[in-house]
Amino acid sequence: MEPQPSDQYIATISVVVPVYQGEKTITKLVNELAGYTKPSVTGSWLKYVVSEVLLVHDFGPDNSAEVIKNLSDQHEWIRPVWLSRNFGQHAATLAGMSSSVAEWTVTLDEDGQHDPKNIAKLLDTAIQQNSQLVYGKFDGGAPHSRWRNSFSATAKWLYTKILYPGDGEFFSSFRLMSGEIGRSVGAYAGSGVYLDVALTWVVDRSVTCQIQPRAEYPRQTGFTFRRLLSHFLRLVLSSGTRPLRFVSFIGLASLVVGLSYASYALYGKIAHGYSVEGWTTVIVFVTTGTGAILFSLGILAEYLGVIVRNAIGRPLYLIRSSPFNDAISRTRKSNQSRQ
Repeated sequence: MEPQPSDQYIATISVVVPVYQGEKTITKLVNELAGYTKPSVTGSWLKYVVSEVLLVHDFGPDNSAEVIKNLSDQHEWIRPVWLSRNFGQHAATLAGMSSSVAEWTVTLDEDGQHDPKNIAKLLDTAIQQNSQLVYGKFDGGAPHSRWRNSFSATAKWLYTKILYPGDGEFFSSFRLMSGEIGRSVGAYAGSGVYLDVALTWVVDRSVTCQIQPRAEYPRQTGFTFRRLLSHFLRLVLSSGTRPLRFVSFIGLASLVVGLSYASYALYGKIAHGYSVEGWTTVIVFVTTGTGAILFSLGILAEYLGVIVRNAIGRPLYLIRSSPFNDAISRTRKSNQSRQ
């Protein structure tokens, strides 16, 4: 006898979508999600429903705000979240997570590479493996350009092998997590935090779910090499004190090399009368030592910057009222009606 879905329980899901340049893609994604706003059934016969879709406007350069407003007017299950300026993808995602109300929270991108039908697979994996955090993992890698996938793979390797051995290879923007964990992390994460690192602080174990890749919607990507490098720097600074140990290792290695060469030169001078090249030796050691010192100070300065931003209370994000119904728009409408 086949199992039947339960009539008593329906898992509610909040879908968080950070929107930066989504004018041409967000409507397609919302139309796909609309099919899951009524109770559906997973492969394990668990009932679920997408109870809300939070579109987080991250102040992109296109007309995404107007599209979000129109969609929220058409669908009661769409909740726009208006940020006061551009804070970046991770901050926008955290803002949506903290604003969610459902039992589970799913984050996905606006570009269409994440198929909403796979939400059921993520939920089944969470229940079967008793995990509060599940990442969608593409078979064969994400459908991005070769250079972007190579950069991402290198960053994850450095994170898992050197900075913070753990779940870094699982990191993906397609996630399902417990709603209470998502809201807590979204509310209390500090400025400059890397979202997935913050989740590892509070989740005992994360797992993955294999999904099939899907081509992105035709659009202009907002991910440049500079943005990816910024993401990697945030990942490094959020990973704890291991980079500081790496700095200590650089200093120790420079000291060992310097002492070894000095011992070799001194022994050659005393035992065999070898002459020691003066200027060449000085230049090599000065440039090597100065480079190591400056590199170390640069990493320390980045850590101090993170501490200062948190100490002065710089917000990770700030949610404002709708730009179509704030003080400026209301005043403008009032003036126009008087004229």
